[in-house]
Amino acid sequence: MTTGAAPVPPTAEAGSLPGVTRSARPTAWLGGLGVGVVVLLAFMPSIVSQADTSILLNFFILLTMSSMWNLLAGYAGMVSIGQQAFVGLGAYTVLVLADGGFSPVAAIPIAALVCAALSVPISLLVFRLRGGYFAIATWVVADAASLVISSIGSLGGGTGKPVPGMSGLSPKSFEQVTYWAALAVVVVAVGMTYALLRSRLGLVLAAVRDNEVGARSAGARVVTARRIVYLVAALGCGAAGALLAVSQLNVQPASVFNVQWSAEMIFVTMIGGIGTIEGPILGSVVFFLLQQNLAHEGAWYLIIFGALAVVIAIWAPRGLWGTATAKLRVQLFPVGYHVGRTRRRGRPGSAPPAPPAPPVASTA
Repeated sequence: MTTGAAPVPPTAEAGSLPGVTRSARPTAWLGGLGVGVVVLLAFMPSIVSQADTSILLNFFILLTMSSMWNLLAGYAGMVSIGQQAFVGLGAYTVLVLADGGFSPVAAIPIAALVCAALSVPISLLVFRLRGGYFAIATWVVADAASLVISSIGSLGGGTGKPVPGMSGLSPKSFEQVTYWAALAVVVVAVGMTYALLRSRLGLVLAAVRDNEVGARSAGARVVTARRIVYLVAALGCGAAGALLAVSQLNVQPASVFNVQWSAEMIFVTMIGGIGTIEGPILGSVVFFLLQQNLAHEGAWYLIIFGALAVVIAIWAPRGLWGTATAKLRVQLFPVGYHVGRTRRRGRPGSAPPAPPAPPVASTA
């Protein structure tokens, strides 16, 4: 009795194998592009006007804040409306150090570290709550910090106090120093976010965001991961607050602890695309373009902003970048995983190995 040969299994595409990659498209060139953009931005104070430099500085501050909020809500699932607490604490840390004779610019990283340290005991309180209760608790912490700072007379009380230590610089030098400090902070913030999300912690955050119960069942240390993210977000917002103090040379509780900072973080992230590194960048660009073109429209300025937020929330809930990348499959900062085909490694010019031969027919 003779049986037919078994069917030949389908083979992989010549020269490639199924595999898991970071992106569906090659992204090696993006590193060089990013370096080029940063170098170009570093020369902006000598290219554009002082007004444009001030706009870019404020753009960097808002981008730093929104990137930190996106890290909290978009990746760790913690919606905070009290991140202005760390903005204000960072600003007042610079003021305290400057009063003690420290350089305000050199105090920026110290202020960021102080905010990160303060976030640990704060997290022990607010992490007991979830969802909307967590969001309200962070707001309460921000208001409590503002009230405590306002009651300290040596810090200017409710009227605030000017930041000393920058009077020796000319207006041009002051503009350049503050601009470069803001550029350095935003590059570190975005780079730190990218490195964090590509690490093992990023995998834990993705698992928690998709299914917290499943992540806990798999042994993920959810609370530890969230506390690390909360600390990093506090560090970034503290650095942004320190930049505000240095750029404005004045610190006032009603300004640095204003809930408007959290509102702008949320707006920028939702417009650009929550849960993506590119989202806050695109959202910040849209925000400043609208702000510069509509600020003279009075009440219409806020109406257009609100209408845009509603339209995005209803018809593009993933934001502008999230909607675009779903169709174009483009990622400037690939942090997830993509199942596709990877090239076989071999000597240049060598042919791919031949597929296995089918089994020989057997006879009986």
